[in-house]
Amino acid sequence: MGAQQKTHRVLDSGRRGEAPTAADRGAEPMAANPEPESPSACDRLMEEVCERENLQQALKRVKANKGAPGVDGMTVQTLPAYLREHWPSIRETLLNGTYKPQPVRRVEIPKPDGGGVRKLGIPSALDRLVQQAVLQVLQRQWDPTFSESSYGFRPGRSAHQAVAKAQSYIQAGHRWVVDLDLEKFFDRVSHDILMSRVAKRVSDRRVLKLIRSFLTAGVLENGLVGATAEGTPQGGPLSPLLSNLLLDDLDKLLEQRGLRFVRYADDCNVYVRSERAGQRVMAGLKAFLTNKLKLKVNEAKSAVARPHTRKFLGFTFLGRKQVRRRIAPNALVRFKDRVRELTQRSRGISVRQMIGALKRYLTGWRGYFGFCETPSVLRQLDAWIRRRLRCFLWKQWKQGRTRFRQLVARGVGHDLAAQTAGSPHGAWRLSNSPALSKALSNRYFLSLGLPSLGPTPIN
Repeated sequence: MGAQQKTHRVLDSGRRGEAPTAADRGAEPMAANPEPESPSACDRLMEEVCERENLQQALKRVKANKGAPGVDGMTVQTLPAYLREHWPSIRETLLNGTYKPQPVRRVEIPKPDGGGVRKLGIPSALDRLVQQAVLQVLQRQWDPTFSESSYGFRPGRSAHQAVAKAQSYIQAGHRWVVDLDLEKFFDRVSHDILMSRVAKRVSDRRVLKLIRSFLTAGVLENGLVGATAEGTPQGGPLSPLLSNLLLDDLDKLLEQRGLRFVRYADDCNVYVRSERAGQRVMAGLKAFLTNKLKLKVNEAKSAVARPHTRKFLGFTFLGRKQVRRRIAPNALVRFKDRVRELTQRSRGISVRQMIGALKRYLTGWRGYFGFCETPSVLRQLDAWIRRRLRCFLWKQWKQGRTRFRQLVARGVGHDLAAQTAGSPHGAWRLSNSPALSKALSNRYFLSLGLPSLGPTPIN
């Protein structure tokens, strides 16, 4: 029997005697009560969390997500072996309500916009498994009750859908945006306010106790464990769902007022027809977030403005008659900074290795920002990247003789090759010369595996 099968058998231990699941009875899983403030139908939610199929799915997801070890140093690769030995006792602590999560390990990563660092809390591999198992059960019940205008961390929803919805509001004539930025949202969430929302939907006291224990497990930072009196540490599977639950109050308020909005996690934009209306909405939302949810609006990053002056999920919008998506300027700056890092001459690698690293980055970047509607920008970026590579190779060839020989070998005429090799101009200027464009053509870089951001160049 394989290791994975053994793990599945262990995860199944103790299942006899439990109430049959909907799947066992040949029925569809129980749908969430459409009333968002209704409690769960029964107090056996923890049994559902511990069901074999749910745990197998959770283990598969945790392994696929990989991730760094927590405070105990256990990796996701060693988690299955640990479960084979210890799962019966772990399951027992979950069912009797005595499971104790470990503190999360604090790590800091730079924010994409360069504005400081984002603090992540990395739970242990076992705690990630338990959180994932709880998430799967609660998400099935809660997600159908969330707003249609909420897109972040929800099954079947994406940032691209959120951007497209924002675009449709602007196209319909809502040419002012109330751009809300919540200051350190994940760090400032009130545990009591959040748990009161959870308790309205969950009646199983063991699940309530488990969720609160994850919120208050503490943080290991600089060798010391500190208490967590507020916040939902980013890095755990359960935090995004809890954040959506808390901000569902905001969504419901906006819906009651008949406002057009798009929310992706803590990034919320409301679209209105006038600046005056926007200022009224901004004042009302600030009061609600501060007084009701105990959250703080970042005054410096929030504004009532024209959409083309603001960014939303890496995009902005242009055009009056026909609104188009374009890449936000700061996203382009970050892109160029990263490409410069990858194409530095001082890296001491071959052009094939460099293109391999570029390919990994460009493929992911294109998968997201290729959603823009400005193909000319993508073509310009393609040309700039190829010019960076030509500059890299020109510097790598160093001597005039080497440069002449390389140009001739790549089909450049002797006169043009000699003129270019002996040119006093710098490498960046020559990277755009006819000789280098011919010797290091678009086809050449395609043959090395360099992907294009826009339409594939043919010459």
